[in-house]
Parts: sequence; structure tokens; C-alpha cells
Amino acid sequence: MGTLDGRVCIITGAGRGIDGAKRLVDEAIGAFGDLHVLVNNAGILRDRVLVNMTEAEWDAVMTVHLKGHFCPTRHAAAYWREQTKVDKEVRASIINTSSTSGVLGNAGQTNYGAAKAGIAAFSTICAMELNRYGVRSNAITPMARTRLTEQTPGLEDLVKAPQDAGVFDTWDPANISPMIAYLATTDCPFTGETFFVQGDLVARYQPYILAETISNRGERWTVERLIGEGPSVSAGDDRRGGPSELASVPR
Repeated sequence: MGTLDGRVCIITGAGRGIDGAKRLVDEAIGAFGDLHVLVNNAGILRDRVLVNMTEAEWDAVMTVHLKGHFCPTRHAAAYWREQTKVDKEVRASIINTSSTSGVLGNAGQTNYGAAKAGIAAFSTICAMELNRYGVRSNAITPMARTRLTEQTPGLEDLVKAPQDAGVFDTWDPANISPMIAYLATTDCPFTGETFFVQGDLVARYQPYILAETISNRGERWTVERLIGEGPSVSAGDDRRGGPSELASVPR
């Protein structure tokens, strides 16, 4: 904003599908002459336990979150690819918005969690595909006071601002923007990563890795052998992940 003297290009209705997203990208480029950063942040909630969830509630969340990330990214990526074809150097950044509900899980949010997990995977694969064009892609799982978190079961009271103005407001959404701005900077080294961001904390998630392993020594497994040996791949009490992972973040 500072380098653009506060100029803003307002485009209405751009979130309506693939054509609207193309207009969003095209008009931004037309207004400012180029495109360097894309921040995907579309989201809604339709929380319901699985056995009560309707198809409409599932579809709405998938459309807004997953398609809402895909559509503008698709057209931004196409623009950057065309730039490289005419030998223009591209140093661009995409920042996607995932959630702890997706990468760690949260009961009552199968639709939202699945969409947010999909966004984390989407972001990682974008990093793989777009690196050749000079484009980095990262995701964040922000925890802040928004209309979404204020509707999330168990968070309503937790996210309230402290009554004492002198106390650091951990849930202030303004705490998130510096990390987004950092990931957008030209010299930021990260791509293909997902970061937890809340208050004064930033933590990098460890990607999925292969852990305990068993082999049937060149033969196909049978159910009987797996009954006997399968339990050995359990991590037992050492298993990490899930909502309890947040307790391991230093405060």
C-alpha cells in the first residue's frame, strides 16, 4: 500500500467462479501494470456434526474455500507463465489460507476441515508446479478473532479481546498480517511450507513423513499376517498431531 500511495482497485463480484477470478486478475494487472502477490483468503463456515450435515452445507464450504483458492490461482499462474515466455523475470508469491481445523482436525467441522486440509495440499503442489516460473507458494493457519472463529465451537469466549488495553491481544487479527507480508516479500526463501501464526508466534509445520514401517519381505501381505504384525507400526504414546498438537507450541 505504501509503495502504491494507498491506491486500491475494487472489483466487485470477482469471487463468482472461474470467469470472475479471471476478471479479478486481469483488472488488477490493468490497474497496477503487473501482479506480484496473490493472497487467497475466501472462507465461510457451515459447521455441523457429520451425521447431521447436509449436502448443501458440504458443497458450500468446498466451493468457497477450495474453488475460491483454485480460481484466482489458476489465472494468476497462467499470467506468470506467459511472462516467463517473453523472458520477463518473475518473482511472485502466493499465500493461501488453511486452518488448524484442516491440518490438525477439529470435531464438528468435517466440511471445513477437509477443505482447509485440501488448501494446504493445494498450496504445496502449487509450489512444486510453479517454481519453474519463479512463483513461490506457502500457506498459513492463522488463529485470530474473526467472524469465523467467533462462530467456532469452543472458541467464542477464548477469542474475546482482553479488557485491559495494556495486555497483549493474542487473538488480534492484526497479528497475522506481518507474516503474510513477509511471505510476499521478494527475498523470502520459503516455498511449499505451511505456518501456524497466532499472536506473537510463528511455527512451521512438519510435512507428512513416513514413520514406522513393516515389510513382508517380497511377498504380498495377508490379512492374517497383518493381524499379527500390523500393530507394530503404531506410534503408541509417541504419536503426535491432532488438536492436542497446539499444546506443544511454546507460549
